[in-house]
Amino acid sequence: MKKVSSVIVILLTYALLAAEPPSKRPRILGIAGVRVLVTNVPQAMEFYAKLLSKDHPCLWCGQQNRNTFSVNQVQFVELAKSSVPDSNRIDEIIFATDNVPALKKYLAARNIPAVSSPFWRLDESVLPRPNTVMMEHPPDTSKEPDIFLFTHDPEGHQIGFVQLAPEVLGEFSKSQTARLIHAGFIVKDHTMEDSFYKDVLGFHLYWHGGMKDEETNWVDMQVPDGTDWIEYMLNVPPNADKHTIGVLNHIAIGVSDIEAEDFAVRKNGITAHEDPKIGRDGKWQLNFYDPDDTRIEFMEFTPKEKPCCSEFTGPHPGPNK
Repeated sequence: MKKVSSVIVILLTYALLAAEPPSKRPRILGIAGVRVLVTNVPQAMEFYAKLLSKDHPCLWCGQQNRNTFSVNQVQFVELAKSSVPDSNRIDEIIFATDNVPALKKYLAARNIPAVSSPFWRLDESVLPRPNTVMMEHPPDTSKEPDIFLFTHDPEGHQIGFVQLAPEVLGEFSKSQTARLIHAGFIVKDHTMEDSFYKDVLGFHLYWHGGMKDEETNWVDMQVPDGTDWIEYMLNVPPNADKHTIGVLNHIAIGVSDIEAEDFAVRKNGITAHEDPKIGRDGKWQLNFYDPDDTRIEFMEFTPKEKPCCSEFTGPHPGPNK
């Protein structure tokens, strides 16, 4: 009888432990940076210099000798050379958070492997792609606080997090005249990606739509504690050509006035590949393509007309947010 009672106590204990609420997820406030792969760095540098800036001092990334361009003081676009054919040249998206150690613990509790580091960039041997072998003895980073965290989503896209200091977090949440508002990438399994971005990280639906009202080709998932989002690009044929892939794997810079942005960029000596137009989400947009066909989209922060397909379910970015 005592043995049965002991078993019941143990089972009840496990049941109570299982019923405990999960550890709280640290805040995820938006996109801090994106790394774009290019085949010719000098040529790409010349192109991005006409669209973005190298003049803003980065408030969190320090004086780094990297091929980076500022969108504002807290967001950047980094260029990295890759001679290997890659269907997705949006190589990494880095999100801003307020607690990297807690986020690592939060992910570990959900069996999601992640590597933390005091350094902005890790070698591929330290953070291998899925289905590769982790190096046996990673570098000793115990002398510096870990403020970066790296992992992969279910389809292998590299995701990073940076822990910003309180004063920088304040700047990050402020309205910006130009802001890196979203990054899009090809997704094969919408449900599988949701299991990571929605169920684990707390992203929520912002808008979805397609070329036809009854289709869903794009799903915008907004960060839980800000206005930036990622965009699932769905229903892509496996034989899509290089240009189509570049259209879909893209980044978007939010601005208040597309016409003013178009004029400013033309003064820099670059012409948009397409005329400004209102997209299916009701927002004005203007598209450029880098030398590797990756699309750089400029988009107004707020819609000018009713969107197709669905209503917006989250706050808009920009000065009027």
